[in-house]
Amino acid sequence: MNEVLIYIGAWIIILWGIAHLIPTRAIVKGFGAISGDNKKILTMEIISEGLTLIFLGVLPLVLTLYVDSAGTPARIVYLGEGGMLLAMALVTLFTGARTPTIWYKLCPAVKTVVAILYVLGAVL
Repeated sequence: MNEVLIYIGAWIIILWGIAHLIPTRAIVKGFGAISGDNKKILTMEIISEGLTLIFLGVLPLVLTLYVDSAGTPARIVYLGEGGMLLAMALVTLFTGARTPTIWYKLCPAVKTVVAILYVLGAVL
């Protein structure tokens, strides 16, 4: 059962990360007339979060496929990633989720659900 939870969580967060990357240009454009440097920094941050989320899905997915998912190293990864996702959920809760954009409002919940799946996958 624990592997199923890890797989579900991994695919959810991979897809959420991809969803972060797709509208990057539109998000930056939505900030209006900002300097070229600010556009580059904003673009970098959006891409960085998307890639981080993808990595937070790919690592446990690969680990579960190719390593003993019940072993201590795998459990450490699952729990660590759950903690990272909860930290990211808190940051988003106090920043992006306070904007009117629905996707930013959903983000803390998505990250928290995946964190819970990873923790349950580690302990069951």
